[in-house]
Amino acid sequence: MSASTTPIDRVAAKPSDPFRHGPNYARRYWVFAMPAAIVVAAVIVFPWIFTLFMSVHDWKVSGAVPFVGMANYAKMLVDDRFQWAIVRTLIFTAASVIAPVILGVWAAVCFASNFRLRGLARTIFILPMMATPVAISLVWTMMFHPQLGVLNYLLSLVGLPPSAWVYDSATVIPTLVMVETWQWTPLVMLIVLGGIASLPSDPYEAAILDGANTWQMFRHITLPLAWPFIVVASVIRMIDALKAFDTIYVITLGGPGTSSETLNILLYQTAFAYYDLGYGSAMVVIFFLLILLISILLLHVRQKQAFQ
Repeated sequence: MSASTTPIDRVAAKPSDPFRHGPNYARRYWVFAMPAAIVVAAVIVFPWIFTLFMSVHDWKVSGAVPFVGMANYAKMLVDDRFQWAIVRTLIFTAASVIAPVILGVWAAVCFASNFRLRGLARTIFILPMMATPVAISLVWTMMFHPQLGVLNYLLSLVGLPPSAWVYDSATVIPTLVMVETWQWTPLVMLIVLGGIASLPSDPYEAAILDGANTWQMFRHITLPLAWPFIVVASVIRMIDALKAFDTIYVITLGGPGTSSETLNILLYQTAFAYYDLGYGSAMVVIFFLLILLISILLLHVRQKQAFQ
């Protein structure tokens, strides 16, 4: 090799590594990716394909499974119980998102300020979301008891009449929303608090110099800058509220009657109590499309706000 050859020329003159280019590289890559692809296909892809397959069949626990096409989906259009379950699901979800988001944003603003024992207060505040939903539901069930529950005793101390709580169709949904709000407001607070902690201090310093008060700084600085984090918290809370099952099932079993029967409870009863797996699978497909549609709408709002 010539003495005038530079190191760059010598590197460029080297033949390309056959394992980094061409079919050999692709084969080596798939050796590592294949286990993950198999797990994803087994855990996610196959169950969805099988659910779609069952939804177009009259699938019972025993006997033949004739193909019925879109009959299970058409049945939903005339099924009053399914339609009311959709309405209750949307009402429960909307209330279970709005209340925790409002309280969570307020708590995040409070915990963002400096005060004594702030760390201890934060720790106590996030304790509800550390417990399992089933354990929380059992505790709240005892508290809701009309005669022995502590909540009615507390109402009597302030001169209020006792409430039926989850034993009355008029109050069961608000009561369940109260449980969801108590448990998941800390999650919203943590997400929004992380966003507030990352905000620049310059706008606040300028606002103080201009004589802005606390509400004006929150309305015109904190809320717009923290809005993307609030939307993320709302999306997470919305998906979780739509999927809520264990809290409702443990406390009310969908009752009294069907007053708290959300779509999750109904499809569970249809598939595993009435053993109509085909109709239950069709409900799952519609439920998934409902979650997907609402999530896309919320993410669209977030992106639209980000580009403004």
